[in-house]
Amino acid sequence: MAEKKTDKERTVEDRLKTLYKLQTVLSEIDRIKFLRGELPNEVKDLEDEIIRYQTRIQKFTDEIADQNELIARKQGEIEERRVKIARYEEQIDNVRNNREYAFLEKEKEFETLEIQLAEKNIREAHAKIEQKQADTEKARQDLADHEHTLEDKKKELEEIESETKKEAEELRLKAKDLEKEVGDDYILAAFKRIRGNARNGLGIVTVQRKACGGCFNKIPPQRQLEIKMHKKVIVCEYCGRIMIDGALVGVEEMEEPVAAKPKRLGRKSASKEA
Repeated sequence: MAEKKTDKERTVEDRLKTLYKLQTVLSEIDRIKFLRGELPNEVKDLEDEIIRYQTRIQKFTDEIADQNELIARKQGEIEERRVKIARYEEQIDNVRNNREYAFLEKEKEFETLEIQLAEKNIREAHAKIEQKQADTEKARQDLADHEHTLEDKKKELEEIESETKKEAEELRLKAKDLEKEVGDDYILAAFKRIRGNARNGLGIVTVQRKACGGCFNKIPPQRQLEIKMHKKVIVCEYCGRIMIDGALVGVEEMEEPVAAKPKRLGRKSASKEA
């Protein structure tokens, strides 16, 4: 059995073939991710939404507690001011002159106005509490709906993951082995960067009909020859993907469609056409 080649012994041809194998494995992993669809993102969004609802409910609860505290404080103030008014009324009965009478009446009027203001504050606080309680109830209902939806989405995602978990794990391990087998960190990093920028996730493509298999732009003859020689890594000047000779990885090149020959016309047909 032949020994595994070291990094120095590996040729560009070997690296290209390994990159193509790696691309095949990564495409399979992408396919598995595609099966999951938007479920992982939906689960994450629902979890974030649930946290927002929980924060909102806590905020409403704190605001209701603040309003209840305000009500209790205002009620205490009202009781204190009523005590003062009662004391002023007693003093009014024993006044010796008009000046004292006017002063006590003014103090009594001030305390009465303060009581009215406190009662207004209490009514407003009760109204706010009712509104916050309604908002809290609605938020709780929305939270319950989101929690129910999240539970369904998680179950659906778990079912898909359980079906594909083993296969995905095997593919990931295979991809790691192939990455080591490439043996060139620069080429591997470039491949990953190209793959990340490509919409279909293809970092390396075969040449088809003398064109790039990624963007389908024609390749100059000299560049085609260089690709067939497998001596260096050739990148498409249009889309940036690495290009590889299909024959190197067992991919048959698609035949170019043959253009139909123009039909020769006889003398009679030619005169009619004229």
